[in-house]
Amino acid sequence: MCTEITVRKKRLNDKKTIIIGGGAAGLMAGIFSAERGIDTVVAEKKKKAGRKLGITGKGRCNVCNNCDERTVIANAPTNGKFLYSALSSFSPSDTMKFFEQHGCPLKTERGSRVFPVSDKAADVVDTLTKALKSSGCSIMYDTEVKDIVIYYGRVTAVCFSDGSRMECSKVIIASGGRSYPLTGSTGDGYEFAKRAGHTIMPLRPSLVPLETEEHFGYDAEGLLLKNVAVKVIDTKKKNKCIYKDFGEVELRRYGLSGAVIRSASAHMKNMESGRYIVDIDLKPALDEDTLDARILREISSCRGGTYTDILASLMPKALIEDFVKISGISSDRKCGEITKAERRIIVQSLKKLSRTVTGFRPIEEAIVTSGGVCVKEIDPCTMQSKLVKGLYFAGEVIDVDCYTGGFNLQAAFSTGVLAARS
Repeated sequence: MCTEITVRKKRLNDKKTIIIGGGAAGLMAGIFSAERGIDTVVAEKKKKAGRKLGITGKGRCNVCNNCDERTVIANAPTNGKFLYSALSSFSPSDTMKFFEQHGCPLKTERGSRVFPVSDKAADVVDTLTKALKSSGCSIMYDTEVKDIVIYYGRVTAVCFSDGSRMECSKVIIASGGRSYPLTGSTGDGYEFAKRAGHTIMPLRPSLVPLETEEHFGYDAEGLLLKNVAVKVIDTKKKNKCIYKDFGEVELRRYGLSGAVIRSASAHMKNMESGRYIVDIDLKPALDEDTLDARILREISSCRGGTYTDILASLMPKALIEDFVKISGISSDRKCGEITKAERRIIVQSLKKLSRTVTGFRPIEEAIVTSGGVCVKEIDPCTMQSKLVKGLYFAGEVIDVDCYTGGFNLQAAFSTGVLAARS
């Protein structure tokens, strides 16, 4: 239970809003709250705000997606419809307009993904922190919230770990999930919500690398395969393809990573070892017959060479050793000795390099935490708790998660703005 006050002598400060967390949702909430003339304070436990923002998109920050509200909802597999009012209040076009008007020019790339023109996530963070300062919102760094004080079903104050306390009438929990804990996302918000009586839906990693039964060798560690096609097969659904995409896959000793793999992970519900198979097509632009013809040409051009000489023209050098093991053909086999049946094996292995998924990597490596505060206990039109008056939620702490492409940040911005406006 949250701290209850049985005797009250001090009058409630009904003019102050405290926001827990200086991430995407918290910063945006602080800006829009203070601009309405509300005395607003952001409590950030790290020495700097927006630390997770600063590392997203490989340091480039995929700010949002240049799309309409329906597209965002369609890209939110968990409780997407809950975002309807938030997106109506602050849409992707509003997000783009906000950053452009605050001096951060944007550009739209493949998949309608929006990035800063500078390709620097730091510019996105700087834009938000400068806008926060201009709005009149205060921010307290190195400040960890210990508890939220509730009196007869209403927020009255926040207690900090140093023993101090601040009266308020509104609190917005925007402390993020449990992914990337070094940035400050350690799951504190779940505990605050739980003490207030809220249900926390089971937490699991989303947009996360995958561990596989088969392991790549040391040479292939960190190898980035570009322009490959990926399919995810669910063996419990009669080998149904539940996801397919095209892009980059990173090979790791433990399994698979990269943008396409992280996106695929969001579709893997009820993870069980061996349930999901990832098929990688290393040559998606070529059908099997065309690929076979190409291999024949390679054989003709290097008859004095070996099997590995052929592979060198078909894939990165770092993958050859692993591919030799996959195909089962000796590495020193002479080109002229490779049979039609062996060519078929090479073609099929190139078109379908299969990995059996054993599980997700730890939640600390996930981009997003799936699960969180139950949406049935939050008013979607205001982001206010249905259990405690004056308690609001924004961002990843809510049980809503999206695919990659800027949709998760949009959800954070939109829920943050709606909570502030409410």
